[in-house]
Amino acid sequence: MNDLYSRHRQVLPDWLALYYDEPIEITHGEGRHVWDSAGNKYLDFFGGILTTMTAHALPEVTKAVAEQAGRILHSSTLYLNRPMVELAERIAQVSGIPDARVFFTTSGTEANDTALLLATAYRRSNTVLAMRNSYHGRSFSTVGITGNRGWSPTSLSPLQTLYVHGGVRSRGPYAGLDDRAFIDACVADLKDVLGHTRPPAALIAEPVQGVGGFTSPPDGLYAAFREVLKEHGVLWIADEVQTGWGRTGDHFWGWQAHARSGPPDLVTFAKGIGNGASIGGVIARAEIMNCLDSNSISTFGGTQITMAAGLANLTYLLEHDLQGNARRVGGLLIERLRAVAAQLPGVREVRGRGLMIGIELTRPGTDEADPQAAATVLETAREGGLLIGKGGGHDTSALRIAPPLSLTVAEAEEGAAILERALRSTY
Repeated sequence: MNDLYSRHRQVLPDWLALYYDEPIEITHGEGRHVWDSAGNKYLDFFGGILTTMTAHALPEVTKAVAEQAGRILHSSTLYLNRPMVELAERIAQVSGIPDARVFFTTSGTEANDTALLLATAYRRSNTVLAMRNSYHGRSFSTVGITGNRGWSPTSLSPLQTLYVHGGVRSRGPYAGLDDRAFIDACVADLKDVLGHTRPPAALIAEPVQGVGGFTSPPDGLYAAFREVLKEHGVLWIADEVQTGWGRTGDHFWGWQAHARSGPPDLVTFAKGIGNGASIGGVIARAEIMNCLDSNSISTFGGTQITMAAGLANLTYLLEHDLQGNARRVGGLLIERLRAVAAQLPGVREVRGRGLMIGIELTRPGTDEADPQAAATVLETAREGGLLIGKGGGHDTSALRIAPPLSLTVAEAEEGAAILERALRSTY
């Protein structure tokens, strides 16, 4: 056990998860690579949990942060803040929400917490609809709506949460249906739930479930849900903490795969927008954002140094069409991994879109989750020079692949080759 790990265990919580039997300390990075304290170089296919969205040590971002740090780091939202206004303007412009207002937080958890506050205050209801297998953060309120037992340490909650079907396409009672019938069944389930409860405040849903193993419904499910929700005045919160900013390739926002019935009422974001800087936030129609009837501030949300990082990062992403790169390179990577999976009895499914790819593992010859295999592949990939993530729900185990969106074709092939060797050595 190395010294830093021993010190970690002495002062940090036992429940603070660490990857790998021998945890690594990442000391620096460049582009799509990082190095640990022992000097080992890795191709990074997880990006600090989908947070290093463009590249490690991106010159445009580091320059913007350094220049802002030389002026002022922070003043709070009690004072006018030019970088915050400028980033809010850019985000409102690309949000797809009419008359949008933006509130900045420091994380996705806090963003979802704020969205729940807004929705319940606006609707005067503490009932919330959420998806099974979902994950929305680690605060008291967001744990209370998370539909994934592995990340929900308490059943206590300030909210009444009701869970509906649809977030997982290939498991559950509707898995055997075709896409149209699947959507119809999930809509019928939603209508039934609404008939058994007082009017909810909102439905919160990840367009692609992140921690749950990069699962998603057929395109159009949330549009069909939206039609039903509108009839009851129920708001739609799209949790885009992991799916936003073009990661899915086909769309800038994950909700745009379900856009037939219009945009969400609220969108939450975080992770990739700061490229490692601590930024989260909520986008909402003005009437919803402005519904609070008491004072509120954010001490660290929208602080100047993180806003400078976000502005530079978003500008780089748009000017270099990283969404298009995610679509092109991600498409190649998915097909490469599916070709490998077809030869391995323990790979149940390769799914995802863009550079958000999940590989679900099962015990060969069964449909049972294989978390030990996922842990083994994670370890073996690291030994081969590749960092990936893992996730899943109560009956699934999945590898999560989410590189920076500037990933090159050569790097995608290199990572796929390492992952193929790790999978073959496991199965």
